[in-house]
Amino acid sequence: MCLDFYLYSLNAPPSYHSVASICLSRTTMAPQIIAFLLTTFLFLNTKVSSTDEKAKDLQGWDQAHSPLKAPAPEKPHLPLPPQPSAKPPTAPLLPPVRSKEDCIQQCDRRCALHSRKRVCMRACMTCCDRCKCVPPGTFGNREMCGKCYTDMTTHGNRTKCP
Repeated sequence: MCLDFYLYSLNAPPSYHSVASICLSRTTMAPQIIAFLLTTFLFLNTKVSSTDEKAKDLQGWDQAHSPLKAPAPEKPHLPLPPQPSAKPPTAPLLPPVRSKEDCIQQCDRRCALHSRKRVCMRACMTCCDRCKCVPPGTFGNREMCGKCYTDMTTHGNRTKCP
């Protein structure tokens, strides 16, 4: 199969017109033609099968196979009024710190389970002297002594008070 293209130049005389021809052999065109025909066949085949299924569905439709009616929706349950939450038991309040002797007793209780008791006692005594408070228990509850106790830090910006 050969295709001839005539090339014309606007400024050239007619004797300079040239012919370009492209010849394709049958071996290069055959796979392309087969691929085109195969895709066309598959496309048409899927179209026909999908329309056949729709026709079968419409013919077999009867009232015996209709879906059941959905039950009427129930009225939504009203939310229960919020109940007062049970507060967790609070630690017994320690007597207020008035002197250094009070600090010693309360810091001794605070640092009882600490792994480094002397370090804990030294920090606790400093905090107790400045803030006049030691939180109850051996750990936590720091917020009970206020901002002075919770915001005190060491030179390395670590919390000072145990």
